[in-house]
Amino acid sequence: MSQAAPGDHIPHPANVSVAKLTLGAIGVVYGDIGTSPLYAMRESLHAASHDGLTRSDVLGVISLLVWTLTLIVTLKYVLLIMRADNNGEGGTLSLVALVQQALQRRPVWLLGLGAVGISLFFGDAIITPAMSVLSAVEGSALVAPGLKDYVVPITLVIIILLFAVQSRGTEAVSVLFGPIMVVWFLVMAALGLYHLTDDLSILAALNPLYALQFLMENGAGSLIVLGSVFLAVTGGEALYTDMGHFGRRPIRIAWGILVFPALTLSYLGQGAMVLAHPETASNPFFLLAPPWLLAPLVLLATAATVIASQAVISGAFSVAKQAVQMGLLPRMRIRHTSETHYGQIFLPKINSIIAIGVVTLVLAFGSSSNLASAYGIAVTGDMVITSVLAIFLLSRAWRWPLALTLAVMLPLLALESLFLAANLTKVVQGGYIPICIAAVICLLIWTWVRGTAHVKRKSRASSIEFASLQRMLEKSHPIEVPGTAVFLTAEAEMAPPALMHNLKHNRVLHRQNFIVTVTTAPIPEVAEADRMTLERVNDRFVLIGLTFGYLEDPNVPKALTLARKRGEKFDIMNTSFFLNHRSFRSAKDEGLPTWQEKLFISMTKGATNATEFYRLPTNRVIELGQQLTI
Repeated sequence: MSQAAPGDHIPHPANVSVAKLTLGAIGVVYGDIGTSPLYAMRESLHAASHDGLTRSDVLGVISLLVWTLTLIVTLKYVLLIMRADNNGEGGTLSLVALVQQALQRRPVWLLGLGAVGISLFFGDAIITPAMSVLSAVEGSALVAPGLKDYVVPITLVIIILLFAVQSRGTEAVSVLFGPIMVVWFLVMAALGLYHLTDDLSILAALNPLYALQFLMENGAGSLIVLGSVFLAVTGGEALYTDMGHFGRRPIRIAWGILVFPALTLSYLGQGAMVLAHPETASNPFFLLAPPWLLAPLVLLATAATVIASQAVISGAFSVAKQAVQMGLLPRMRIRHTSETHYGQIFLPKINSIIAIGVVTLVLAFGSSSNLASAYGIAVTGDMVITSVLAIFLLSRAWRWPLALTLAVMLPLLALESLFLAANLTKVVQGGYIPICIAAVICLLIWTWVRGTAHVKRKSRASSIEFASLQRMLEKSHPIEVPGTAVFLTAEAEMAPPALMHNLKHNRVLHRQNFIVTVTTAPIPEVAEADRMTLERVNDRFVLIGLTFGYLEDPNVPKALTLARKRGEKFDIMNTSFFLNHRSFRSAKDEGLPTWQEKLFISMTKGATNATEFYRLPTNRVIELGQQLTI
């Protein structure tokens, strides 16, 4: 595969301007990283002040914050990683798909990296709403100290309402996301700029030597501070994940002209204020505001954190859908919440799991400072995985010389590994939360992938080849009935179990039979011209292969209408869809450990049925049961 071209490849409507896409990117892509100033500076100063806060500590922390944004977000994501688009799409699974195409196979280690990456993302999706909303609501205690005891209840109300409205979709309110976040960034920049005059010497922190000096002076002790500094770039991975929704250019424009300058000014302003008034280190962001502006700022911050939470929740829905399409998780119920925006989907099961997780974290930790220890590990782990995958992409797909690839990526990988090590120091204080979440999801993915492969082998062993069935039908003559029968199968060369059961029990065969296999390509969308492969075997049977991208809905009836263009008769009203409904029974020494067999069986019971997943007309589906011992 050649290097991605510098232009955008996202099929946005022609009437969607770059300005509108940029505004949308500000509202969705930058919600998470845009709310980091609420807590990143506060937690970093707290970590640096174990022996009392000094002037060099403040300058060092600000320098670390600014240069972390510069190196990880600007250099790595904006300038480099965003060039790695898979037909316009980004994210860990898109990067995995690109590397898979370059290697022309999907090795176990690649699948493992992808599984860990999306598992860490789900951990981040659970922690972000709890951390962000708590941080904003805590500001209300500065307006009315009596509200301090009500921070957790208010936070829970906001979070429960947020998850309750997910099923209605975000189209109606998402139009406000961009304007609200623009106001948020402008207010942040204005407050930071206003306080720069408190101590203009803070501008010296723009020199990276202050960051290096801080690290050298504090040695291993600086790891604690780095773990908090990294909070400034949580959400940075969203630039790449959401690239398919807005395009590379709008995201880069938004970062360059508004987001990066606003974040930099906010941290510089907080630093200048703390240098002039050290007592403000307890909550430097909200104390930037004069008393008359504090209440509106708290309300604006709350709105911004809700938007940040919405963005990561929507991202979790998209990632879950991709994982299902790529065979990493069981089929799930997917609802489209917008008639005009294809990417707006709702997964009830994922929504419930994340909601329960967020509420549990709020109740367990009670404050954003306590929860800060759990924040960061998921993001740093995901960023390290992105860098490792990028090395293979640059050298194998883009054909960069290995020396150049390592010269570019190893320093970034070393920096992110340092941040990962810093965050791992907080495991006992709460960092175990994202690790446990990721471990559970990785276990589920491993079990599902291993279980489906085992079932495929067992099913194949008990099936007969399609060619053998053809020879059998030449000798026997089942009753022929009019109409078309569609049999879905995982392997076109094998006779579909549903077909065999129909012949065995009903002793009939339809006049026309479509043997259909559905596969997912390692690209976001498949062109209609490449959707179907069709091979007529004889007067009775047609072998059809349908291919969908990992972002598409596998609508089988709609795709089968393409058969008409190939000269085949297909009338949905005269078609019956035959499905093989498998039930599993655990048995010893059948290939999987007993505990994993039971877990896999429970996952299959919770999976969405094939009728709904493949958009089959419910009144034309016939399911034939099969029990399989695994």
